[in-house]
Amino acid sequence: MRLFLDTADRNAWRECLSLGLFYGVTTNPIILEKAGITCSLSALHQLAIDAFELGAKEFHAQVWGNSVAEFVTVGQKLAAIYPHKLVVKVPITDIGIKAAKHLALDNIPLTFTGLYSAHQVITAAALGVNYAAPYLGRMDDNNRDGLGEITLMHKMLMGKPTRLLVASLRHINSIVTLAAAGLDTFTISPDVTKQLIDEPLTDKAAADFQAAALRMTEK
Repeated sequence: MRLFLDTADRNAWRECLSLGLFYGVTTNPIILEKAGITCSLSALHQLAIDAFELGAKEFHAQVWGNSVAEFVTVGQKLAAIYPHKLVVKVPITDIGIKAAKHLALDNIPLTFTGLYSAHQVITAAALGVNYAAPYLGRMDDNNRDGLGEITLMHKMLMGKPTRLLVASLRHINSIVTLAAAGLDTFTISPDVTKQLIDEPLTDKAAADFQAAALRMTEK
């Protein structure tokens, strides 16, 4: 199982990464904007430093630009921040696919992001990118069968090196359903992280154990 924390909020990083559950951190320009962080190489460099200091093994940052050349240039500069530890995210568009082909020649770790249909993983598998990220919540918002589509993507990638990195997860039940179907790579928000570890019956049992321990200690 490989979990990523989907936020650029450093306070959330300190709280959630300390759990030891997360393999890394994922970001994109919208996430940066929500955290009040500029979409710049210098800002992402500092974010990556902070993430790795807090225990992340990978940091995912997304390219920006209006052309293949701009995507490639930004991608190369991002990758140079932390070679092989910073994964470059590229939208799975015409421009993004062409840019990814060039970035792959430099052995830069890549994520195709923004998948909404099962056929898109064929492109990801053909290029052999490290990750392909479908957006479950947004698929459902657009009247797609998100769970069904992502399960089909998983079947299509079985035995291939590309990992399906499921994003836009809004409830822990979605992760449970997908994990039961064999998926093992997810990026989740701090709110979903709380759902992951919250269980009232477990909290009560832990309190009962502690009370019993104290009663015996007092004797």
